[in-house]
Amino acid sequence: MMAANSFWIFFGLLTILGTLTLQVQCNEESQLISHLFKNYNKNIRPVVHPEDKVEVQIKLTLTNLISLNEKEETLTTNVWIEIQWTDYRLAWNTSNYYGIDVIRVPYYTVWLPDIVLENNIDGNFDVAYYANVLISNTGWMYWLPPAIYRSTCAIEITYFPFDYQNCTLAFRSQTYSANELDLILAIGETGETIEWVDIDPEAFTENGEWAIVHRPARKMINTRYSLDDLEYQEIMFNLVIQRKPLFYIINIILPCSLISSLVVLAYFLPAQAGGQKLTVSISVLLAQTVFLFLIAQKIPETSLSVPLIGKYLIFVMSVTTLIATNQIVVLNFSLRSPSTHTMSHTIKHVFLEMVPRFLGMAPLVDDNEVTTEVNGVRERRRSSFGLMQRAEEYVLKQPRSEMMFDKQRERHGLTRSIVDNMDVSSTANLYKSLAQAAPEIKQCVDACNFIAESTRQQNNIGSEIESWVLIGKMIDKVCFWAAILLFIIGTVGIFLTGHFNQAPEFPFPGQTKKYVPS
Repeated sequence: MMAANSFWIFFGLLTILGTLTLQVQCNEESQLISHLFKNYNKNIRPVVHPEDKVEVQIKLTLTNLISLNEKEETLTTNVWIEIQWTDYRLAWNTSNYYGIDVIRVPYYTVWLPDIVLENNIDGNFDVAYYANVLISNTGWMYWLPPAIYRSTCAIEITYFPFDYQNCTLAFRSQTYSANELDLILAIGETGETIEWVDIDPEAFTENGEWAIVHRPARKMINTRYSLDDLEYQEIMFNLVIQRKPLFYIINIILPCSLISSLVVLAYFLPAQAGGQKLTVSISVLLAQTVFLFLIAQKIPETSLSVPLIGKYLIFVMSVTTLIATNQIVVLNFSLRSPSTHTMSHTIKHVFLEMVPRFLGMAPLVDDNEVTTEVNGVRERRRSSFGLMQRAEEYVLKQPRSEMMFDKQRERHGLTRSIVDNMDVSSTANLYKSLAQAAPEIKQCVDACNFIAESTRQQNNIGSEIESWVLIGKMIDKVCFWAAILLFIIGTVGIFLTGHFNQAPEFPFPGQTKKYVPS
């Protein structure tokens, strides 16, 4: 019982002693703050003489590249801005205050260098959260507020969506000139100047559209201004970012290419199917217009350059228009007839002999085709027409049977001696002999000749119409291969220029320094 009471008495004494020690320490920190801020004026620069400069170190830590809005040319970033300077008025001897070497005070109680983002776009110059300021016993001030900045970023759309952008965050003092404030980049623990945007791998969130290639930082001196101007000195943090084009390839480029390739398939339709071909071409042209409208909503409204994907859409729309025009020309050739057009020997030779040989096909003109000239007009007959003529002569020379010929002869009162004396060695001699023997047979032969001539003329017309259709088919074949080559070469050529548009090896032209941690 006595031991238990002794334990609780000892525990109570330790608790009281710890509480008293904490109160003493709190009182010491309170006394320190009261002592430091007794005659402190936060509106006065922390310098001994008016001509002295306050050295301010700036460091930027990027935690998230939120977005880059190409339409508004705005970069949104989540950063921590680290600002350090020395205020000699807030230094103390740690031995006088229980070894306290760091205190934390609200930001509005001390002097601040008024560092703001110069290329701010939304007019909000404040940080997201006003954190406390850390003060060391040497007077070294450390302020690390978080901020979400929306800054301007000039967008170069020439190679969109295979582009890279160079965005800048420019910081300067809002109220102090270079004669009063000296802005420099922060110095690391090892003494090197931090000439880059710092990224904490554990805290950084990767962006799905952009990859950071370079992140240099440097101090810029604008010589066109004087030391008294606020614009004379700036701390510039650059972000050179390369776009990841996979999203645009899958959702825009690939569908547009597939839809555009459909117009080439219109050549597989018959040459006379001009309406169906034009329907396919116009449908593809409308789809390409929709894609062009989607791209126009994504990129800035500028006339300085045309994006790469815009050039591609204009290219495929031009090819589609040419194909539609070609289909109208082919339809015109395919529907020609001898009554409207006369086929010259040159056209026939080029399209029915030379072009098929060029395409690796057999000539479409029969070697036995006969060409005659009647009354100054060229008439064309294929070898089949010669066969028909010889068949007609054979029918006229050889009756079906002697019995039928005898009955016909008796009906017209012919004698055997007259028929036997006929010369049937040729069609002309037979025609003369029949005309002398019986006028009725002459009329019958004339009627047969008329029918044969009409049939021959119809066959000639059909043959020439067929030749015009074949010419249309040859034009279709030539234009099909030309369109295929033009489409493939144009597509590959345009997108290869974007593929080789990579961010430079070094962030600044003319320099071989990468501005990265060593």
